[in-house]
Amino acid sequence: MFRSIFNTFGNCVKIPELKSRILFTLGVLIVVRLIAWIRVPGLDGTALANYYATHSQGGGPLGMLNTFAGGAGEHCGMGTMGIMPYISATIIIQLLTAVWPKLSKLAREEGGRAKIIQYGRYFTVLLCLGQGLVYAIGWEHPEKMFSGFQGSLVLM
Repeated sequence: MFRSIFNTFGNCVKIPELKSRILFTLGVLIVVRLIAWIRVPGLDGTALANYYATHSQGGGPLGMLNTFAGGAGEHCGMGTMGIMPYISATIIIQLLTAVWPKLSKLAREEGGRAKIIQYGRYFTVLLCLGQGLVYAIGWEHPEKMFSGFQGSLVLM
């Protein structure tokens, strides 16, 4: 059983294109994990970690936020937002394409899809600025930011 698994991985390494894709994916994973562990300068990460430890025992919004951030939220990591703003912006742009006639017409034109993708990237930057501001305020004053969430989310 293990021999067939090792043979499969060995065959993957023999194919140059597949090997380069695997190495690229591993490189991206390493960079993302490093960004998640680099702390935001000027914030006391231990105080925030203590707040997380005392207030997110049952999961809740804080625990869920930290889970989606890959653990970066708990210790003020640079990569706390992850890819979520891009996903949100893409979904919003796609919904607007269905509702807004000008965007709908642009999507049907030649080269219009590329323009819509470009709009999504611009919108991602706006979302990142807004979410980054909310994260910064939340990290500076977590007791004010998350006080309304205590006990408001019950996971079954």
